Amino acid sequence: MEEKRICDAREMDRILERMADEIIARNRKHPKLALVGILSRGVCLARRLQRLIREKSGRDLPLGILDITLYRDDLSHATHHPVLRQTEIPFSLDDATVILVDDVLYTGRTVRAALDGLIDFGRPRSIQLAVLVDRGCRELPIAADYVGIEIPASPQDRVMVRVEESDGFDSVSVGPRTTAAGE
Repeated sequence: MEEKRICDAREMDRILERMADEIIARNRKHPKLALVGILSRGVCLARRLQRLIREKSGRDLPLGILDITLYRDDLSHATHHPVLRQTEIPFSLDDATVILVDDVLYTGRTVRAALDGLIDFGRPRSIQLAVLVDRGCRELPIAADYVGIEIPASPQDRVMVRVEESDGFDSVSVGPRTTAAGE
């Protein structure tokens, strides 16, 4: 099976605009609202949502960056030398409504690790999850509050999100899984 493109840059822009509208509508009355992107593509998407929310509502939300490496439940299986990157949450999470942003929701394990990481930084009032792609196949009981697109994919498929900031172009595609690495 070859890689099949599901959406291009223009479609991704429309999807993120809709997600920004949904976040604004649901959180109008939340005075303390923040975005936290999961490294790496979740951060790129969180920055775009931050810009869209500012343009559409005039609200300038703080943005944090979360590295979940040490919170993963498969760390001992993944590698003997994990690459640690910087978590940057330069604001208080206490009593905040946090929008956690990631590119793909698959098993739920990345989100579980991110929740553990967020709690180490404070006690949010609530945490909402925004994902560009929900591909199904959950192993943990985790659901997103905001979903860009749903792509029913089998465990043998790999859903690839590419973003301009790190990949040089925007796209979402599905192709055969070539490694055992999770998404």
